[in-house]
Amino acid sequence: MAKEKLSKTVNIKNKKASFEYQFLETYVAGIMLKGTEIKSIRQGKVNLQEAYCVFMGETLIVKQMNISTYSEGTHFNHEPLRDRILLLQKRELNKLATKLQDQGLTIVPTRLFITDRGFAKLEIALAKGKKLYDKREDIKTRDVKREMEREKY
Repeated sequence: MAKEKLSKTVNIKNKKASFEYQFLETYVAGIMLKGTEIKSIRQGKVNLQEAYCVFMGETLIVKQMNISTYSEGTHFNHEPLRDRILLLQKRELNKLATKLQDQGLTIVPTRLFITDRGFAKLEIALAKGKKLYDKREDIKTRDVKREMEREKY
């Protein structure tokens, strides 16, 4: 069996979130992980598409973030869809909690990366859902930009 290479530079983005939501503020949060989860993250086996964040009491939890099981793990392997606690400073948590009281705001994970020191961090954004016409406008500007790039060559 060949072992898959563990990478030190991991940068997993949630592209669907930038299409569905308009980001108001971004924060970088640490994640409480178990042993085999960090190894799966270094292999790049993470899916952020369905993930979202909620408050349970005074703690911020990310739900539905799929970290696949580690292939070399034993019976101590982790559950792929378990809830994970996010680590933020207390004033940042209070600020997010008060802003979530506004209508139509949510917290969405946008990017998962590993720092120079080897810690996994999750970039989250306070976001507001886009309307259909906003999505059409984004598609239109992207198409115009692509055409301008083609004509440049």
